[in-house]
This record gives sequence, C-alpha cells and structure tokens, in this order.
Amino acid sequence: MSLTPSVPSSTREKPLLRVLAGERRRCPPFWLMRQAGRYLPEYRATRAQAGSFLDLCFTPDLATEVTLQPIRRYGMDAAILFSDILVVPLGLGQTVSFEEGRGPVLEPLRGASDLSRLELGGQRERLAPVYQTVRQVKAALPPAVAMIGFAGAPWTVASYMVEGGSSRDFAIAKRWAGEETESFQRLIDLLVEATVDHLSAQVEAGAEVLQIFDSWANAWVREKSSTALRRWCLEPCRQIIAKLKARHPTVPVILFPRAVGPHIALFAKESGAAALSLDEGVPLAWARATLQPMLPLQGNLPPRLLVEGGPALEAQTKLILSELGQGPFIFNLGHGILPETPPEHVAALAAMIREGSPA
Repeated sequence: MSLTPSVPSSTREKPLLRVLAGERRRCPPFWLMRQAGRYLPEYRATRAQAGSFLDLCFTPDLATEVTLQPIRRYGMDAAILFSDILVVPLGLGQTVSFEEGRGPVLEPLRGASDLSRLELGGQRERLAPVYQTVRQVKAALPPAVAMIGFAGAPWTVASYMVEGGSSRDFAIAKRWAGEETESFQRLIDLLVEATVDHLSAQVEAGAEVLQIFDSWANAWVREKSSTALRRWCLEPCRQIIAKLKARHPTVPVILFPRAVGPHIALFAKESGAAALSLDEGVPLAWARATLQPMLPLQGNLPPRLLVEGGPALEAQTKLILSELGQGPFIFNLGHGILPETPPEHVAALAAMIREGSPA
C-alpha cells in the first residue's frame, strides 16, 4: 500500500495520517488510549481545578490543557480529544453523571416509551464546549501531530443508556434487543445519527482522524451470537463510517471492536474502516497474515505491561514492532492506559518505539 496522489498535502506532514493512507514507516507513529489521564500528576492537578469529571470535559480551556499534556511530555504523533463516549447520551437529553467509586450513572431507558425522552435536535448546542476544545487543541498542536476525535459505537453507548451505568452481563440491554427488537433498533438507529453528527462536528472543528470505540462488542461474543454481533455492532458501525465518508471523504476512521476474537476479520472486511485497533487478545502473527493485508492496524500492547515496565515491557514492545511493523502500523495499547502506570514507563516505551521496527 502507498500514498495516492489524491491524499491531501497536509497528510504528508503527519506520520499518523501517512500510515492511515497505507504507508509503512520504520518508526511507526504512536499514541495511547487514555493517554491524558490519572497516571499523570499534571492531569490530577488540572482535574482538581475542574470539580467534576463532566465539568472538566465541558470546560474547553481545561479539557484542552489535559489533551495537550501527554503531547508535551512524550511527543506522541496524535492527540485524542479529552472527552467521554457518554457525552452523546447527554447531548440527546439523557441525564448523565459520574460518581467517585461508581463511574457513570445514567437515568436508564427501559423500553420504547422512554425513547421519547431523547432528542437529536439539541445535541450540537449541548455539546458545543466539546467542539470548542477540538478547535483549541488543533490550534495548539505541533504541525506533525494529528488531531483525533472519537465516539462510542451505538451498541456500547446503548448498553450504558439502558443499564443506567456499567454492567458485567448487559442483561437488560440484551433482553430488550431480543424481546422488543423493533424499538431497540430505533434506539440504535438514533445513536447512528447522533454519532455521525457528533463526529462530523468534531471534523468541522479540526479533527483529522476519528476513532469509534465498541468497547462492549464482546458481550455478543460471550452469547455466541454472531448474528447479534453483526446486527448490533458491525452494521451500525458500517453505517456510521459510510455516512462519514460521504460527508468527509478524506477523514480516516479507526474502528476498535474490542475482544471480539476472530470475528474482528468481519470488521476488517465489511466495516469500511480505514484501520482497525486491536485488543491485546488478537494474536500478532494472525493479525499480520490475515488483517494487515486488508488495512492498517493499531495496537496492541497489554496495558498491564506498561505498569510493570522493565524486561517484559521491552520484550513485548519489540515483538509487536517486529510482527506488525513490516506493514502500515500505529503503535498503541490493547485498551486504555491504567491509572497506576508510572509515567517513566511511558517515556521508556516512547524511546523504544522511536528506535523503530527491524528493516
């Protein structure tokens, strides 16, 4: 794969965009999921100024500051907007809060009658501070650093909206999807439209790459239902990516269908994504042989190894670079960085990545 003449000239300045256009680089670009977060002392100081987590997300100056902090420290090749996937339910009018020790708390949707509480029309106004953050970050970034916007996939976001927060088994959402399929489809369809609008607004504000997180796609894998996985995870993401391509044909979308095992090949073939982000369970050699000929890959260092550091971190980093660095590849984690991660381990990782893949 190689860059084509239609690639915008701005792409040529940014390693991340070059890889997403199909280029292999000896020193792959890197960024880390949740790279702006609690493992950084400067983040904790800014978070203390903000008050609540949502206040931090919705105060552009503070959200800009925490988005830029890891770029200043480590020189990542991309900044990802500091926000949360649950701003979309908030934008639709659902009550959302974050409680210490509990996480997200939402006023749950429990059936078709609750869908009337949601309204797409006010989303852009409610989420305007998020888009202002994108504008501010983009203006502050070094020329070679790409700006990533993001959203949660419809199934993952719907699971929070229905369960009222985090869940281990997604029993209520699965029951609704199975027993009242038509109304659950209406919720998913609404989330497709809301997600397209939210991501489009980020592009209009300056995002150059988009990532869609389907963190709980594995709920259907555990059910051993490939039909449900296709309907509730793959198909909504395919629709979002197609609609985004129609609006923003030069903006690549990275898709992260977490922990779906070999089903990830379906997402490579059918989603339309520009790249796939791999969780730590995806075998490297299989990914290289099966997935990478189809599209660029991103991933997939286990976050726990970044906590551990030392020889284990070095060995796995070198293995990933060796296995996936021969094709178009972005180095990242297999999931978000853990709060207990020592910042010096991230610095060590950055140094190893800059040494590059074997020729």
